[in-house]
Amino acid sequence: MTSLVEAKARQDVRVSVCLPARNEEATVGHIVATIRRKLVERVPLVDEVVVIDDSSVDATAEVARWEGARVLTPVEALPDVSPGSGKGNALWASLYACDGDILVWIDADIRNFRASFVSNLLAPLLTDPQISFVKGYYRRPLFDQPTGGGRVTELMARPVLSLLFPYLTHFVQPLSGEYAGRRTVLETVPFIEGWGVEIGLLIDLVEKYGVRAVAQVDLGVREHRNRPLHELGPQAMAILVTALRRAGIPEIDGNAHLARFDEQRTLERIPVEVRERPPIIELPVYREKFGQELTA
Repeated sequence: MTSLVEAKARQDVRVSVCLPARNEEATVGHIVATIRRKLVERVPLVDEVVVIDDSSVDATAEVARWEGARVLTPVEALPDVSPGSGKGNALWASLYACDGDILVWIDADIRNFRASFVSNLLAPLLTDPQISFVKGYYRRPLFDQPTGGGRVTELMARPVLSLLFPYLTHFVQPLSGEYAGRRTVLETVPFIEGWGVEIGLLIDLVEKYGVRAVAQVDLGVREHRNRPLHELGPQAMAILVTALRRAGIPEIDGNAHLARFDEQRTLERIPVEVRERPPIIELPVYREKFGQELTA
């Protein structure tokens, strides 16, 4: 840890940890408190902890704020921008809300969170100037799988990458919600508003900066809330739409729907968020705040 703090000081960079959260009052407080105590107060590795509260109806915001996080909604972060929805929209807004030169994103539903999740993600960025983005991978004891791949990963993400993007198949957890990157890189790529954000970022960053600019690190065992099957279909479709777009398939309608049957065997159409936010550096308000120039 000391070597990372020294590397951070030499580079004179600020680090922000952001948690996109929706209805995670049971776990968000422990994550925020652990980061604050161990990585802000005990050692100066992290400069701020921000929670982007995405339409929670529980006490997520109150718990996170009590434990020391700065809490905003996506609309509060960017009030003059048309509203969006979904995890990717929250992450996109966090680029403006956070002040760091390096951003670390951590899912807010982790039950066994450790400070090493953050420090392991930061290590390649603080020690290797060639690395611009870091993906975490882990093992999930619930499914007793050596790679830790969840159902959407194994049934959608891996087949899609194997077929359309085989140069990305070496990433153990392409849909991992734990990753970190340099602001100067993250601000230059679009963000899928919904569940396609992880695979979209991976494809876009490798396309723009090369596979050698992206590292992956082992986070050990990760325990989190296991979603029921009916919630995974829209996630899988968002990933499919994102991958097909990136593979050059003709544009798919931004108002995608998943057709399936309910318990009464009635056909229903579930809306799936697949809209995209542009690279945030294209926003004048962002360039004004961070002093960035828009280049071709």
